[in-house]
Amino acid sequence: MNKRWKPNVTVAAVIERDFDGIRKFLLVEEQTRDGLKLNNPAGHLDPGESPVQGCIRETLEETAFHFTPTALVGVYLSRFERIQPDEELPLDVTYLRFSFCGDLGAHVAGQALDKGIVRAVWLTVDEIRGSVPLHRSPLVLTSLEDYLAGRRFPLDVISTDPSVLLPKK
Repeated sequence: MNKRWKPNVTVAAVIERDFDGIRKFLLVEEQTRDGLKLNNPAGHLDPGESPVQGCIRETLEETAFHFTPTALVGVYLSRFERIQPDEELPLDVTYLRFSFCGDLGAHVAGQALDKGIVRAVWLTVDEIRGSVPLHRSPLVLTSLEDYLAGRRFPLDVISTDPSVLLPKK
């Protein structure tokens, strides 16, 4: 049996917008096994795409907004354990998350959101900080705090070899 450790790669967007002088951030409410949770627009990296491409796709699928990443906020590693019914050991999953910030584009009216996404919602920093028990991951707040602290890295710090982008034969 192969025991090689393979973290799950995810991408996320930290998206800010000014509402008449009130700073708000775009999150999604999603239905999970643990109930309704808040998350950044985020998801798993799909085969054949770069992290930037994955973030663009996930943001559109979960919020119906176009998004153009302009900087990397951070790369995060987190571990998640869940008790599994009828299993001796808990489910043990590690996530490697690339969080981006960038420019919000047009909303695609009428676009269906991904399965499990209840709605996209704009929240203030205080509302996000005050809702930690509802966060799907500790990385929701960590990436927001890094963004607020001004952490920005150029997108070219992430290199995607062309072999990743080639169609499979």
